[in-house]
Amino acid sequence: MTGPHKRPTLTDVAQQVGVTKMTVSRYLRSPTQVATQTGQRIQEVIDALGYVPSRAPDILSNAKSHAIGVLLPSLTNQVFAQVLRGLEAVTEVSGYQTMLAHYGYDPQIEEKRIESLLSYNIDGLLLSDRVHTPRVERIIQSAGIPVIEMMDIDNPGNYPVVGFNNQQAAYMMVMQMIARGHQHIIYLGARLDTRTQLKQQGYNQAMSESGLSGCSILTEQSSSFSLGRQLLQQILEQYPDCDGIFCTNDDLAVGVILECQRQQIAIPSQLAVAGFHGLDIGQVMTPKLASVVTPREAIGREAARQLLAQLEQGIAAQSVLDLGYQIDLGQSV
Repeated sequence: MTGPHKRPTLTDVAQQVGVTKMTVSRYLRSPTQVATQTGQRIQEVIDALGYVPSRAPDILSNAKSHAIGVLLPSLTNQVFAQVLRGLEAVTEVSGYQTMLAHYGYDPQIEEKRIESLLSYNIDGLLLSDRVHTPRVERIIQSAGIPVIEMMDIDNPGNYPVVGFNNQQAAYMMVMQMIARGHQHIIYLGARLDTRTQLKQQGYNQAMSESGLSGCSILTEQSSSFSLGRQLLQQILEQYPDCDGIFCTNDDLAVGVILECQRQQIAIPSQLAVAGFHGLDIGQVMTPKLASVVTPREAIGREAARQLLAQLEQGIAAQSVLDLGYQIDLGQSV
C-alpha cells in the first residue's frame, strides 16, 4: 500500500500485477518483450497507481532533489518570461533549481512533461493552468509533492493558486471603454486557451449589462503584431461601425494600433484600442496603449515563496492569493 506522501514504486506495481520487478522493468524498457496480456495488466496498474518510472537511483528515491518543476505554456510569450524571472529570484537564493518544461497550451503534452519531471524526483511543481488531464491529477496525487498553480484565480481548482481574476479584469476594462462612449466594441482573441475564454466572458458580461451587442473574432493562431494587423483589416471589412477593440493581449493590440496608423485611423476618437498585461512595448509607444496591467513577476515570486514555505517549513499555502491588477487607460481609449 502507498501512503499519501509515498510515491508508487516498481515493487508496488509488481505486487499488484503478481509478477516480478524484473518483468515490470522489462515491460517499461520494451513492452514487446512481455506477453501481451501481462503487459496490458501492468499498464492498467501503472495507470491506476499513477506510477512514474524514476531516473534517480533507488537509494536516492526518498531524498530531496532541491529541484522545482515549472510548467509554462509558452517560452516566447513575455508574460511567462516575467513570471519565470520572479520565481527564479526566489528559488535561486533558496538553493533550489528550476526544471523548466514547455507544453504549448496542450493538456496532453503537459501530462507528458509533468510525468517526465516527476521521474527526476522533483520536490514540488508550479503549474500555469488550472485544467489538467485526469492522469495528471492521479500522478500528482501519487507523487505526494506540493503543487501551486499560477495566473488564474477565476475558477476553483484542486491546488492553491496565485494570480488574478481574468474575467473580472476584462469586464472592468470593457466597462471603462463603454463609459468613454464606445458602444460597438469587438473582442479579439487568439489561441483560444482558457485565459482567452475567461476574458471573453468578462467582455460579454460588460456588453450585456450595458445593453450592447457583443461580437468576438477568435482564432487558434498564436498572438503576434502581424496577426493584430490582419484581424483589424477583417474588422474594418465586416464591421464598419466598430468604434472599439478589446484584445486578449498586448501583442494583438499593438498590431491593431500599427495598422490604424498605417491607415490613418485616429485613436481613440475613431477607434479605441485596449490590450491586456501592460507589456513594455505598449507602455512606451505613441499613443500609449490602454491595458490591464498584471503582476507577472509578483505572481512568480509569491508562488515560489508559498511552495518553498511548504517544503522547508511545512506551512500550508493559501488556497487563493489574489494579487490583483490595474486598469491603465493610457492614450488609446
